[in-house]
Amino acid sequence: MSEQHKSGINVFWFLPTHGDGRYLGTAEGGRSVDLQYLQQIAVAADYLGYYGVLIPTGKSCEDSWLVAAALALMTKRLRFLVAVRPGLQPPSLAARMASTLDRLSEGRLLINVVTGGDPVENKGDGIFLNHAERYNVTNEFLHVYKKLLQGEKVDYTGEHIKVEGAELLFPPVQQDGPPLYFGGSSPEAIGVAASQIDTYLTWGEPLDLVAEKLTIVRQRAEREGRTLKYGIRLHVIVRETEEEAWAAADKLISHVDDETIAAAQKIFARMDSSGQKRMSELHNGSRDSLKIGPNLWAGVGLVRGGAGTALVGNPQQVADRIAEYQALGIDNFILSGYPHLEEAHRFAELVMPLLALNHTPAQRAQSINTGPFGETIGGDKRPTAKKPDAVKL
Repeated sequence: MSEQHKSGINVFWFLPTHGDGRYLGTAEGGRSVDLQYLQQIAVAADYLGYYGVLIPTGKSCEDSWLVAAALALMTKRLRFLVAVRPGLQPPSLAARMASTLDRLSEGRLLINVVTGGDPVENKGDGIFLNHAERYNVTNEFLHVYKKLLQGEKVDYTGEHIKVEGAELLFPPVQQDGPPLYFGGSSPEAIGVAASQIDTYLTWGEPLDLVAEKLTIVRQRAEREGRTLKYGIRLHVIVRETEEEAWAAADKLISHVDDETIAAAQKIFARMDSSGQKRMSELHNGSRDSLKIGPNLWAGVGLVRGGAGTALVGNPQQVADRIAEYQALGIDNFILSGYPHLEEAHRFAELVMPLLALNHTPAQRAQSINTGPFGETIGGDKRPTAKKPDAVKL
């Protein structure tokens, strides 16, 4: 089932709080990810006109709430997609945190609801629930959390959560609270999305698999009397020519050896995440079958958990693939590339001019040496460039 969208899209970037560098699976080419570096990426994303940034969560990452709070005052328009963790946070605390950060950022907070799919990490966080139980907790959590953000005083008794007289004294900037984003491929996850979530997220699978999944989610939401928005999480490797892009993809994993791949795949295998299983099945831990669709490459997933696929190609090819996902009804694209600072600029310069966006960079006053003109030729003449046409659906 496809759904032709004539409106624009929202393009997000990613803050690599779990590490960054020029190569995957090695310390070679790695760089320190401290506040100064994250600040550079966030300010660049804000300046370049990205809609927002996703901040990951988990024991391998810096805390997403503290990172967002540190960066919100350094940016002007950029939104921050930050995780709440049902089972780690009571809903009343999460609601207070969300309301506070929404006010501090002047309404630029978005919420990513994460249940956690690694049993080993969950046990380290004190969560000993199975897959189905975690989604039951998520459902109860959101029932209370949403009512609090809507200004209600809540009494609730569920199987896992109980509150009496819970309330939020200081309301958020955004009416009813920051929008809720959520991803999950299991029937339990889709049930939560259909009844509770604003934007359903999927990882970057081939077009037919994404279409099949979104059809299931859409039909389930319709039974709940709801209409969702949709988003996709992808890496991007874009260069001026397709040959250069595929060479960059090969270079990204050039330091990954078989032992590193095997160790990563062993960790992924212990997870009870349906989405992670689908990611792993795209390549089965093998370098031999990484091209899984037109300009779609699964090499990132050899050693990286979660989103493991990248769009690879020249600017027009990447824009065309984005348009194909958009035609399925996806209007939120959460992208990343290694290293994240340089690739934020590269994607913005090469691909964003080809896309119809819901958001645009702030208009800046032109002075002598500003604007996309390049260096003066011979000290006397300004170069010019032909502006590309936007992709039409």
